[in-house]
Amino acid sequence: MDENSEIEQYLELPELIELSQFGGNFNRYLEAVYEIFADEFIRKRPMFRGIRLALKKYPVTDGKEATFWHMTSEGEDEENRIPDMRRLERIKWPSFIINNSEHPYLRVWENTRGNKTNVLILHNDENYVVILRKGNGYLLPWTAYLIEHNWRKKKFIKEYEEYIKSKERQ
Repeated sequence: MDENSEIEQYLELPELIELSQFGGNFNRYLEAVYEIFADEFIRKRPMFRGIRLALKKYPVTDGKEATFWHMTSEGEDEENRIPDMRRLERIKWPSFIINNSEHPYLRVWENTRGNKTNVLILHNDENYVVILRKGNGYLLPWTAYLIEHNWRKKKFIKEYEEYIKSKERQ
């Protein structure tokens, strides 16, 4: 693919939702971000290539589903995740990317972590990845985040390229 066709196919993402839009009031901001999440992942539910996504609800913390916290905070310990402003600001991006996963600009592939299979969707220029977890006949939105380290992005791109090569051999 030449550079010009990639530019023409660029996928423009929704605007950020910033704390400053809420006068710096984090509680109001968090509730507004949650309302966007609830609208896009609970009331409407995104579709990945014709498959409607389920939702990982539990554990529910502060009245908000586990998937919400995975998309807006970071940390290994479910009980003590820390809000991530970059994730919060981009709350409109995951469902948009999932719904547009067939757009030629996005890189889509599968990987395995432990005994779990994931579908990854990368928006290259924005360094943003959405991860879906495969279940038995369903998909769960698992997490989404801004890729902050160049080594991680390189790892994802290498994984994508290997996945594509393996598909071409089949």
